[in-house]
Amino acid sequence: MTEILPLLTDFISAPGISGYEGSFRPLVEKAWTPFTDQLSVSRLGSLHGLQRGIGVEPRPSLIVATHMDAIGLMVNALVDGFLRITTVGGIDVRLLPGQLVTVHGRQDLPGMIVATPGRLLPSSVRPGVVPLEYLLVDVGILPDEVASLVRVGDTISFAQPPLNTTGETLAGHTLDNRASVAALTYCLELLHARPHAWDVWAVATVQEEVNYGGAFTSAFQLQPSLCITIDVTFASEPSSPSHVTFPLGKGPTLGWGPVVHPFLFKTAKELAARLEIPVTLEPTPRSSGTDSDAMVMVAEGIPNLVIGIPLRYMHNPVEMISLKDVSRAGRLAAEFIAHLDDTFMQKLTWEE
Repeated sequence: MTEILPLLTDFISAPGISGYEGSFRPLVEKAWTPFTDQLSVSRLGSLHGLQRGIGVEPRPSLIVATHMDAIGLMVNALVDGFLRITTVGGIDVRLLPGQLVTVHGRQDLPGMIVATPGRLLPSSVRPGVVPLEYLLVDVGILPDEVASLVRVGDTISFAQPPLNTTGETLAGHTLDNRASVAALTYCLELLHARPHAWDVWAVATVQEEVNYGGAFTSAFQLQPSLCITIDVTFASEPSSPSHVTFPLGKGPTLGWGPVVHPFLFKTAKELAARLEIPVTLEPTPRSSGTDSDAMVMVAEGIPNLVIGIPLRYMHNPVEMISLKDVSRAGRLAAEFIAHLDDTFMQKLTWEE
């Protein structure tokens, strides 16, 4: 049985910024190889793992999607040996000063994010959050050497080591969405030991943080009957509003809104109750903020289900998840898939 903690610790120790996921994809390939019948890479770089069902051909299929890209930074100028930076994906700039990073130049360079001294900032920004334009990366070497090793456009990933807090939770960078890739890996392992009628496409998508490119293209290429997205959602934090955040360690969420097919939601909710898997309703009155937003609009429209893993400190250099929530999300997805039969699509009607 896959241990979630070492797998996830391995996953979040690798870079793989949105649009540059190639350094992380081999780790997913290694994890999925024992549980899939074939692996392939899409033209955009998403990883597709097929686990064949046992139903009569032509079998229906579904995608279980988890994006594997991460937020990060990019060099946009070199100034006297320091690196000016811009963001790749959404980042909470308040927490950047002092963070450890790795600059992926002609060789990997350790560095740290530093801020212009407060007394040198314009008076308009002196008290308060230091804007991104006044943040720099210092790699600690002379300007000529920096210029020979780093180019504008090089990516920068966060470098804080993972922190196993109590055995129940894990803190580190890029848990959005490596936690969900771990949940999907666990789902594949459970299904590998259990007969299921449908073909399952495990998809680690690219570019979710910037344009949903992997979700659009993989759904169009594979043309499944259904899609399930596993992604992180906002966990409760100090002073966070309770109506838009969800408890850490109390199970995954089920998205409910225009992107989610009501019959899939109802089926998953009832299944979770029968199996005593705790879930929380997550209202998504517009978009879900996940790959489902793209996949639901591919071709004639693909019915979608969204499973969320609560995560604290979203889009920060250090995030936190509950290991139990990761395994429960993977189990819920596996149970949902195992209960699909040849008649399921005949029952699928849009009734709120």
